[in-house]
Amino acid sequence: MLLIDCPHCGPRNEVEYAYGGQAHVARPEDPYALTDREWAEYLFYRDNPRGDYAERWHHTGGCRKWFNAIRDTATYEFRATYPAGSARPGTGPGPTSHEGVQP
Repeated sequence: MLLIDCPHCGPRNEVEYAYGGQAHVARPEDPYALTDREWAEYLFYRDNPRGDYAERWHHTGGCRKWFNAIRDTATYEFRATYPAGSARPGTGPGPTSHEGVQP
């Protein structure tokens, strides 16, 4: 069983959480200007690295807030958690676009 450290209410059992996908994926400024391929890439294409990966998590069984986490996809170790809307630890402010996303 994993212990996930919610940045709002502290460490809790993994059964209290729901996975929300890749973190820091910027929404297109003008979705109507995208081609079908670009729209499909925004909706469905996500990075799948081995190692540290920025993810979104929802504390459904606790404070019900969303937050981000850095998790090692090979070991499942959570390296950091931080509030949604915050920059990834060790990077500059704000989200990046999906194209060239740095996880």
